[in-house]
Amino acid sequence: MSVLLQIGRRPPQWPPASAADGHPEPGDQHAPNAAPGAAAEAHLFHSAHGAHLFVVDGSRVYDLPGEVEEQVRSWLDPGGVTGLAPGPLADLGLVPGTSRRIDGRPLDPPPLSALSLNVMQACNMSCAYCYADEGRFGGSARVMHREVAFAAVDRLLAESRPGADVVVGFMGGEPLLAADLVGEVTAYAARAAPAVGRRVRFSLTTNLTELRPADARLLADHPFAVSVSLDGDRERNDALRRLPGGASSYDRVRAGLDVFARHGRPRHLAARVTVTPTGGRLLDVLDHVIGLGFDEVGFAAVVASPDPTLEFTGSRFETFLEYMVECGEMALRELVAGRRYPFGNFETALAQIHRGSHRPYPCGAGAGYLSAAANGDLFACHRLVDDPDFAMGSVTAGPDHTARAAHLARGHVDRMSPCRSCWARYLCGGGCYHEVARRGRPGCDYIRGWLDFCLRAYVELSAARPDYFAGLSATPAPGGSGSDPTTVAR
Repeated sequence: MSVLLQIGRRPPQWPPASAADGHPEPGDQHAPNAAPGAAAEAHLFHSAHGAHLFVVDGSRVYDLPGEVEEQVRSWLDPGGVTGLAPGPLADLGLVPGTSRRIDGRPLDPPPLSALSLNVMQACNMSCAYCYADEGRFGGSARVMHREVAFAAVDRLLAESRPGADVVVGFMGGEPLLAADLVGEVTAYAARAAPAVGRRVRFSLTTNLTELRPADARLLADHPFAVSVSLDGDRERNDALRRLPGGASSYDRVRAGLDVFARHGRPRHLAARVTVTPTGGRLLDVLDHVIGLGFDEVGFAAVVASPDPTLEFTGSRFETFLEYMVECGEMALRELVAGRRYPFGNFETALAQIHRGSHRPYPCGAGAGYLSAAANGDLFACHRLVDDPDFAMGSVTAGPDHTARAAHLARGHVDRMSPCRSCWARYLCGGGCYHEVARRGRPGCDYIRGWLDFCLRAYVELSAARPDYFAGLSATPAPGGSGSDPTTVAR
């Protein structure tokens, strides 16, 4: 029997965890012993270099010799009767009775590592697809008071692990409508964090239409990652991203980029492009926005919107997948040629696959990450502000441990159907909590299609440009750390 070649990096066995970090020990859930469950544990795919197998446990990628490919194909066939021989099972780490990196037990609520502040629950725009009701989340416009914002920073530092890196995020609405408060909180956190042995970074999500020179200097002087909402060129962006009075929001964004150029640029400047079914091909959009000088450009499909005509459905997701793969093919060609092409969805997926990322949750919401509403109430994330089903305490009383534990118990991907039978579950994590709560999971086929393409691209880029992955950490972050692995599938 030929020895299988593992392309990626095998993550270390999940270590026994202390109660302090909240990560479960390997449990008693074992590898499958019967063909009907095999498709939930592995995925066969092909690249220009032949056949490969993605093994769900540990997100491992293997080359398959020809004779093994046929055995694997029969093993994965739900109607097949042929199992996989002991040799290949051992080579693939699928021997029945071996412990798994992820079992069905939920994560204990870990220390906080990130907290976003909804400093302004109002917006100066009225985007047609906005899920947040112009930042009001179904209520009235509100601004966070200085005392609440400082208490939120104190709460993050108190609830974080000693010596940890923490992130303070600024959200809305439009947070730059409260730019003076953002500056005060940034200065306060920059003083308070090192005083208690923490290192602090910042993030800000903005439409960039209200950026002032002083704001640009603030974002350049501190370790900020800034995400700008921009949907393409002037015509495409302004069709759905509206300013009062009919002014061009695209022109205002371009003016904001000029302010960055003159007065200081943040350490990381990304663009988020929101995609609706009416938008057409994406490659021209991607090229245009990359050309504006962003460090990263990513697409996000509208799944939950007050206007159902702007939401993606099953058949519309098929077209979206075609457009995303077209962008991915371009990115692959550029990277193989040694040229930078910052397509965020694609590069994030490659990094997650290379690191062997495997998580039972879609993101850190309700785990290492919480979001503070303007009044100081805590929620699982910024998209779930003012939703009582995702209430998680307050900045004064602290996070609600019971509510977080219940959230993590019901959100474990192995406890949900149909997620538990999907080979992509530890890369996807079950889908965005906000979108699932409002629409269910209409995009599962899209997610699997996108990940299948990214696996193929990963193999081909690894062969052509192994140096591309040289700078990536080999150690995946544990689930629920506050990172967002769901971007792999978006």
